[in-house]
Amino acid sequence: MNMCRFFGMLLLAFFACTGRGMAEEPLRVGMSGAFSGPIKALGIELYRGAAAYFDHVNRTGGINGRPIRFIAYDDAYDPATTLENTVRLVEEDRADLLFNYVGTPTVTRILPLLKVYEDRNMLLFFPATGAEPQRRPPYDQFVFNMRVSYGQEVEALVREFANLGKTRFAILYQVDAYGRSGWEGLRHALQRRSLVLVEEATYQRGFHFEQSMRDQVEILRRAAPEVVISVATYAAAAAFIRDAREADWDVPVANLSFVSSESMLDLLLQEGRRTGRDYTQNLINSQVVPSYEDFSLWGVMEYRWIMDQCRCSVPQQRTPEPYTPLEYSFASFEGLLNAKVLTQMLQQLSLEAFRKNREDAFGESSILFHLGIGEPIFLDPEQHQGLHTVYFSTVQSGRFVPLSDWTRWKQP
Repeated sequence: MNMCRFFGMLLLAFFACTGRGMAEEPLRVGMSGAFSGPIKALGIELYRGAAAYFDHVNRTGGINGRPIRFIAYDDAYDPATTLENTVRLVEEDRADLLFNYVGTPTVTRILPLLKVYEDRNMLLFFPATGAEPQRRPPYDQFVFNMRVSYGQEVEALVREFANLGKTRFAILYQVDAYGRSGWEGLRHALQRRSLVLVEEATYQRGFHFEQSMRDQVEILRRAAPEVVISVATYAAAAAFIRDAREADWDVPVANLSFVSSESMLDLLLQEGRRTGRDYTQNLINSQVVPSYEDFSLWGVMEYRWIMDQCRCSVPQQRTPEPYTPLEYSFASFEGLLNAKVLTQMLQQLSLEAFRKNREDAFGESSILFHLGIGEPIFLDPEQHQGLHTVYFSTVQSGRFVPLSDWTRWKQP
């Protein structure tokens, strides 16, 4: 894809119709996310982080004088509903761009629709999925990713455990595009080290914490893995950890970022208070953003300040379900960073320059931002992924904290 076409699509996505660049005209940002259903905590927190930043931007004058109108619909993690929401955003709400979508099966479902809307230059920015379909042709040209891929997360986890002498890996994964992305990433990471997957167990999307994972625990335990990689949502992951620990199996369980760390931990802590057991040992999570407990990063301090200023409510749900918003979370931090980068991208664009000459709108420059998280964001016509660092966390005293010392899991 040449630079001219790239920048033309980018700018058309932001200013889709002539006459919509007036200062009083809002910039319409459309989101479909899981605000009810099995992963509602993740979807709501991603939304709240982005909404907090957009509110902050609007309070300080908007984007070059244009306020942001954040339009979000609940899809309950159902791909068919995501498709309906996307058509509604484009056709009825006249969204200028799509943003912050949640989940692999949902994003995968709407990728062909982006191709259908190619003449409108409709782009998707920063979906909360590390899957591969939107990173590969033909859909990579329509999607910008912020987070690292699931393959990168799994590779980082395997690297750390392999450095400790671990060679036997098993996997628990969801039977859909999300789970298969993690499974594929693990298989490749092991192949690079001449290792093989010792066992795998699966579960169906929509799993609830009250359901049993004893069969999956038994399948994996028989293979005697030294590490279980979990490509699961928070209810399923928590159920697996609960049933493994109740079977006196203390194997390290490493979850990917999509698990929604705080929600998984909350289920385990609640269960621990009920049973008197500790379910929080030997848990590792890969993360796509730094810990919001790392006060050495000015981006963390800004995030916490903005979240403290915002009274971001729970978005409208298809099926109203009770939810208590979190003060801080990895998901809301990711949502806020997504909104921050999108805002800074828009602030650098010149509508007048675009109207005169698309090719000259950006000149020869690329997009480079510093977000105060220790890693700059770099985007250009060929680079559609902003972040490349995998972070790690573990549970200590009932909360997730940054993980830097892995020696506790060293092979004896």
